[in-house]
Amino acid sequence: MPRMHRRASCTPAEAKRRAAIASAYLEAAECILKERSGVKEENLSVAAGNPVLAGIAASDAICGKRLRKVHRGDDHRGAIDLLRTAVPDGKLLATKLGRLLDVKDEAHYGIFFVSTRKASEIVRSARTLVGRARIEVER
Repeated sequence: MPRMHRRASCTPAEAKRRAAIASAYLEAAECILKERSGVKEENLSVAAGNPVLAGIAASDAICGKRLRKVHRGDDHRGAIDLLRTAVPDGKLLATKLGRLLDVKDEAHYGIFFVSTRKASEIVRSARTLVGRARIEVER
């Protein structure tokens, strides 16, 4: 049986708020990674977890603005399918979101710390999504 994805309506104003939240999550992650005196290992997991949340919020902003709907539910992977259809470059953005979601459990619930390299990689993926969300909500 195919998996059904829940969707919720989204206004342009709500999409704009989701983009602002995405930016804030990304900014927090970048602040952690910029620490010059050495980042605590546990903070790297936070630095990796925030871009995941940024990507989810950015996806909501893009889909909300373009489609007037967002994915809702515990399985965030449903947002990938919706994002893929929202914009012409949706396939690329959906791939970036998928990469972020691949580290969600590790960053948010893992018992091992995320590496500096991995945290930096997913921040880059989140930057792409957040940047695109900012463009969309300003249209």
